[in-house]
Amino acid sequence: MSESKFFAIDPELEDYWRAIILFGKNVACYKFALAKSLLELAPQGKSIITLEDLSEPYSRHIIEHLKIVDKQTTSLSSRFLDACRQFNTGDITKTRLIDTTVQRGFENVIDAFHNLSVGETPVRFFIDERRRSNKGIVLTDELFKLLEKLQSENLPHEVEARWRLVETAWELNISRNLISIGYDPNNQLLFTFSDRRRRVDVTSCRDALNGYQKGKCFYSFADISIEPGSTNLADVDHFIPYSLNEYISNIDGVWNLVLSSTECNRGKRGKFDRLPDSKYLDRLHNRNEFLITSNHPLRETLIQQTGNTTKHRRNFLQCKYSKAQSRLGTGSNHGWKSEFEYPATF
Repeated sequence: MSESKFFAIDPELEDYWRAIILFGKNVACYKFALAKSLLELAPQGKSIITLEDLSEPYSRHIIEHLKIVDKQTTSLSSRFLDACRQFNTGDITKTRLIDTTVQRGFENVIDAFHNLSVGETPVRFFIDERRRSNKGIVLTDELFKLLEKLQSENLPHEVEARWRLVETAWELNISRNLISIGYDPNNQLLFTFSDRRRRVDVTSCRDALNGYQKGKCFYSFADISIEPGSTNLADVDHFIPYSLNEYISNIDGVWNLVLSSTECNRGKRGKFDRLPDSKYLDRLHNRNEFLITSNHPLRETLIQQTGNTTKHRRNFLQCKYSKAQSRLGTGSNHGWKSEFEYPATF
């Protein structure tokens, strides 16, 4: 499975954007800072963005993250990141920071932003004009159209969550196959542990999972939100119900967590603690494979939890599901189903 599977069903602008954020093999924070800057600048309505204009939000997002995690790249050194650190300690001025960002902050990220492992995304959200008269980038109509989409409010949260997951792996400096992400159901947070067993809260579970479900309810494909206070704020649901936690091991594992509309999860004919119909197992497998295709640490967590091959992961889900059926006494055709489904998106 590759990110091409992510585009298999009627891809929309949001899918191309999310593929850039979710499936890149990131070795530095720059793509995330540029993504957040684009989402911040586009609502101003200007299509031509000079490097000076871009440098302010771009460097600001990076210096904010440096205050959380000092390691923002796998490289041993970066003169640009050093300048950001110097600004945080008060050793250089904002003007000097902007000048350094213009000179050194965009050396690779503008060229590589649209790259996926299968090649460049067919949709571009800006055009590189650094060597022409504009001396910066030109935002495309696709970026402005993206902001008109219902899902646009979710995108900054998804970028931030992806950034937090990646920088946590860099910060802890733990071998990729040893990183494990847990779930705190009380606070709906993903967390891990440092080498000294210190708990490190990483990000909201909603923010981390939403992009992989394309902003849709797992069961009905209705639009959901991860914006705090939204009327359609997603629920974090245990696919195999949490009531079976004494019988199903690691029921809080990422493999078993999906985002659901409140109507499907706890509405009048909601799922509550019932076992979903077996038809949803393939959908859960596909969602988990999107996470597997993404780079650490959620990738490594899913592999640890469910198996290191596609076959093993399918068998793992079927085994857990069959055990739940046996415990609840439900037949394969009598699980809970959403009352209504929009056309499938994954």
